[in-house]
Amino acid sequence: MLLTLPVVAPLLAAGLLILLGRRSAADSPALVRWVGWAVSAGVLVVACVLLATTLDGARPVVRLGGWPAGIAITLVADVFSALMLVVTALLVLASLAFAAATDEDERPFFVPLALILSSGVFGALLTADLFNLFVFVEVMLLPSYVLLSAAGGRRPLVAGRLYVTVNLLASTVFLAGVGLLYGTAGTVNLGELAEVAASSTPAALAAAVIMLAMAVKAAVVPVHSWLPSTYSASGPAVTVLFSGLLTKVGVYALIRIYAVVFDGDRQYLWLIMAAALLTMVVGVLGAVGEKAMRPVLTFHMVSQIGYMLLGLALFSSAGLAAAVFFLVQYVLVKAALLMVAGAVEVRYGTGELARLGGLMQREPALAVAFAVSALALVGIPPLSGFVAKLGIATAAVAEDQYLAAAVVVGVSLLTLTSMLKVWNGVFWQAAPADADPAGGAEDDAADRSAVGVRTRSRAALTAPPLLLAGLAVVLGLWAEPLLAAADAAAAGLVDVGAYVRAVMGR
Repeated sequence: MLLTLPVVAPLLAAGLLILLGRRSAADSPALVRWVGWAVSAGVLVVACVLLATTLDGARPVVRLGGWPAGIAITLVADVFSALMLVVTALLVLASLAFAAATDEDERPFFVPLALILSSGVFGALLTADLFNLFVFVEVMLLPSYVLLSAAGGRRPLVAGRLYVTVNLLASTVFLAGVGLLYGTAGTVNLGELAEVAASSTPAALAAAVIMLAMAVKAAVVPVHSWLPSTYSASGPAVTVLFSGLLTKVGVYALIRIYAVVFDGDRQYLWLIMAAALLTMVVGVLGAVGEKAMRPVLTFHMVSQIGYMLLGLALFSSAGLAAAVFFLVQYVLVKAALLMVAGAVEVRYGTGELARLGGLMQREPALAVAFAVSALALVGIPPLSGFVAKLGIATAAVAEDQYLAAAVVVGVSLLTLTSMLKVWNGVFWQAAPADADPAGGAEDDAADRSAVGVRTRSRAALTAPPLLLAGLAVVLGLWAEPLLAAADAAAAGLVDVGAYVRAVMGR
């Protein structure tokens, strides 16, 4: 029963809010917000229960409709999926709170669309069937098309067209791969597909087609350019929501499919290694060349995906554990950075570095949130990013992948360069002579009249990024619980026997 709640509850709540209609939502925006927050908080509680259950060795499973294994729609949780469920549910809750601060949730059907999106994400994390993975990914993507274009104006519409085109193409490739896999293996159930790639070359090729489609959705280089072009054009809260959900489902699927279907076959790992290192380097170089806050951060999203793929490319217990730890802490750190960028855009009407400056004195809370999160992204001790990157570099050295370890260090230095550029441009250096000093006034009403942007109090805008930045400190200083969970998740990926037995009902 618990396994169905993360999928069903957001869908039912979204349906209820849609039935209320635009007029009712406009008359009672607080009710809509509280419904979204309550459902997301409830999913977070369920996710925590599932994580505790799986850490005790259980693998909860439910077969919808009571059909036997191999036929039923099967949802199953292990440590990896439960951990992902926890961090994504927390991200959804934080994104909805930030959307309330920026007033984005007052757009028609914002909260219902966000809930439908989250339902698709949760389903994709829990399903044990590749066709149902396709269905949940589409459930996730359909509302994202609307959310991306809802900001209004020409740029979001152009970005929306690109986003739709790329993802529809990737979805077509995904579905073709599912069809090919069913035609060659006779099933798309992950339990029945365990290790099938080793015994069937056609099945391996079909699974590779599916992984290619998920690589597009995860923005792996060289199929990455759609992400910086689209995420930077959406509303600030939408970018935060997308950052922790859409591409991360792609990364999760890549890890899960390779672990189960390919059983970590080492003969293909060099391809994943090449893609990982290329993604890290290209992403960070793109970030260094950008001149506005969100474009810098969205290019870093590409770069950081490479770190997660590097853990997969190593396919050792240490490498996978480091990748899982990195993934969890990165979702929170990146969300905090994007919230800071969004708050600056809302209060000052721009995110361009050349038009900002002096916010260290005007916005000390945002400055602290940015500094902590940026240092965590770089990997400075004692923050969570240091623990994650140290784990990845150590695992690479243990596998004699010295080039990979060197790239981890080099990309981190370039990440520091780009973060310093943003810090200096936005917070440290003096504001340009033509900047409007009213932007930093204590009176929020004066801020709004100066920049023509409606906003709530500073506290509403700064609390979410500060809380997430605080988690980066906690996960760095008190990393043992997450490290233990990451180790358990990695053990379940290196040896998928318990997962397969749960899926097959053995």
